[in-house]
Amino acid sequence: MSYGTTFPALRAAAGGHWPAYTRHAFVRSMGTGELPSAAFLHYLRQDYLFLIHFSRAWALAVTKAPDLPAMRACAATVHALLDEEMKLHVATCAAAGIPEAELLATPEAVECVAYTRFVLDCGHAGDFLDLLVALAPCVLGYGEIGTALRDEATSDAYADWIATYAGDEYQGVCEGVAVLIDRTVAERIGPAPEASPRWASLVETFATATRLEAAFWDMGLRGCP
Repeated sequence: MSYGTTFPALRAAAGGHWPAYTRHAFVRSMGTGELPSAAFLHYLRQDYLFLIHFSRAWALAVTKAPDLPAMRACAATVHALLDEEMKLHVATCAAAGIPEAELLATPEAVECVAYTRFVLDCGHAGDFLDLLVALAPCVLGYGEIGTALRDEATSDAYADWIATYAGDEYQGVCEGVAVLIDRTVAERIGPAPEASPRWASLVETFATATRLEAAFWDMGLRGCP
């Protein structure tokens, strides 16, 4: 998936960190159906908590946004997270006998703490663009992973998860975020972002968030007995 022009450039600059995240053993074993359900449920419980903090980060983006269209785009993403994406977690866990109250009471893993607080810190310490770049690996990476698994999966064991992130609704969120990033880059650092003195810092933020994504998958695998 391309998702605009800035995201592919950041993804390329992240080097090996990107495939370590998007082609992680956790991801590949979802496609083959070999991922143990215990590992998947452990991941889902943590990702439910992650999405709460991630929604806060997008809400922070509303306050950082430079104008009304950007505010609306960020607010729409908050809605998609809280009212759409989290439904998958609640429904899947409920089917496994884990009610939403138990999800909320799940102790937060250190990997979840590290990643979500990193993103929020980028938003509080930096500007709108810093926050968008910190948010990008999750939003756009899951879109890329979803479409890859849709095309490559040899098992339907995790079909609901794959369908959520490969589906038109989530892909629409990805396209909207990519447009917002491209527009913000053009406004803040011009038409040649890679020539900007700021580019190295943005790449570092993107790469760090990508590393934290891979660590989140590691955490999921360790949750398997």
